[in-house]
Amino acid sequence: MARIVPDDWKSLAATGAAARERETLALLEEALPDGYTVYHGVHWTRLNQNFSVFGEADFVIVSPAGRVMIVEQKTGFLRETPKGLVKVYLQTERNVAIALAHTIESLHRRFTAAFGAGTYFVEELLYCPDHIVKDAAIAGVNPARIVDATRKDRLAAIIREALPADEPRLACAPKIHHFLADELALSPDASALVGQAGTLVTRLAGGLATWARRLEFAPFRLRVIGTAGSGKTQLAVQVMNDAVARGQTPLYVCFNRPLADHIARVAPSEAKVANYHQLCDWIARDAGRAPDFQAGDVFDQLETTFAETPIDPRWQFDVLIVDEGQDFQQPWVTALERLLRPNAAWWWLEDPLQNLYMREPVALPGWTTLKETTNYRSPRDILDYVRDVVGASVPVAAALASGSPFDGSDISLSVYDEANAAEGSIEATKRAITQALSLGFRKQDIVVLSFRGREGSAMSALDHLGPHRLRSFTGTYDLFGNPEYREGDVLFESIYRFKGQAAPCVIFTEVDFEAFDERIARKLFVGATRATMKLIVVASQRAARHLHVRDGKDSREVKEAKEV
Repeated sequence: MARIVPDDWKSLAATGAAARERETLALLEEALPDGYTVYHGVHWTRLNQNFSVFGEADFVIVSPAGRVMIVEQKTGFLRETPKGLVKVYLQTERNVAIALAHTIESLHRRFTAAFGAGTYFVEELLYCPDHIVKDAAIAGVNPARIVDATRKDRLAAIIREALPADEPRLACAPKIHHFLADELALSPDASALVGQAGTLVTRLAGGLATWARRLEFAPFRLRVIGTAGSGKTQLAVQVMNDAVARGQTPLYVCFNRPLADHIARVAPSEAKVANYHQLCDWIARDAGRAPDFQAGDVFDQLETTFAETPIDPRWQFDVLIVDEGQDFQQPWVTALERLLRPNAAWWWLEDPLQNLYMREPVALPGWTTLKETTNYRSPRDILDYVRDVVGASVPVAAALASGSPFDGSDISLSVYDEANAAEGSIEATKRAITQALSLGFRKQDIVVLSFRGREGSAMSALDHLGPHRLRSFTGTYDLFGNPEYREGDVLFESIYRFKGQAAPCVIFTEVDFEAFDERIARKLFVGATRATMKLIVVASQRAARHLHVRDGKDSREVKEAKEV
């Protein structure tokens, strides 16, 4: 039985292409004998100014001798064109042979740098289990290394033939395993969940989760000031995993309840995860002082009760992680400090640009500060747009750097008349959902994000937007303080509640304001940086005047909206 790295793949819920990759992993684990190792999800990125080369290998198989095979898996429908075999993604096509060649070339370059030329062997294989290759010559890959639907039952046999188990072991074999294990550096990404229960795995290209955990000093008090998409949430999850591996007890505390609910799904079961008021509730109940969630000042009561309640040793932790620290208040710092055991580590993660409540930053005297201004999550053009629109009002935004290898997401802007704001924004948002679905996004990939708070939104009380059922917070809590949601297919949230999360397609709606100021700029930054693939902005006419790209170029959607 082959060894699979990482070894927790069976516990990951997956859909779509990820589910098919799990099927292949199960097949390879069973069909390849001992001595073979299968690395999955191996990614690497090289960034050079505004140019990036992004290579992706679905599987890298290493034989007992250390010979390597890159397996590129392409499921679903493929097209054989005069230019080669192509895979369709949304409205674009990717040449399979060119993509595989780039991956091979990238790996050769990095292996040569690490081990020296001529010291290793790399094979390639294209696996397309749903497609029959009619013209192998046009595919652009060695026919002997193509496993299509007619040969998928021989996948393992073909791999064994290409990677013999009985050849002499290469001198660099141990280094190859170490290299590939380092390249994985995987961490659960809560932002990719979008309300779903599945845990997806992402690789942050040089983000905080990789190197911030290497810092050592005592007492450990680290304030991480990181921009959206820099990896703060992934860092928090990895810090919890590290603590559990050492036999310690971690506590994660954030400001927003939806973020806490997402983190709870991907954090180790031994960790405590809560938003601040949820933590106050737990400790109050443990002390016999159950709060009344029907009271108008329940959150003020919770804060006071927590601050006054003596802390039992059962509520003290070895590692404390505060996320969304820009939203915390100074008295909360003192209240939280009582939860630390002697020699405990305390992490404070924040992003001043996401300070929507315009609160003064808390004072943390004597702490070490680490800053990260690189956004790995947002496509380059979205971050460029944010810098262009927001940078003049919030200068720190102008210094943000893009770490994403992706570009060309084609930001859309749809305009409605603020004189009939409620009906106009609703109709424009319906059209935006239709546009997103036409681009290939599933309903669970889409989040309708209101620029306004939940109470001020014309959509927060709606069950449907056209034919689309909305999943949204009702504004009420059950007896245990858990938020209650309407059942639906498309998530609706406000930017205040969706901070710290992200979605493939964000419809940023009800964007309306008269004067463009710092607070408006921060709200635009938060909303735009929630999108990982596509951003559709639905704005009033007066707001749209501030949202155009500064060089005067309007997108096609803007022009069409003006004509309507």
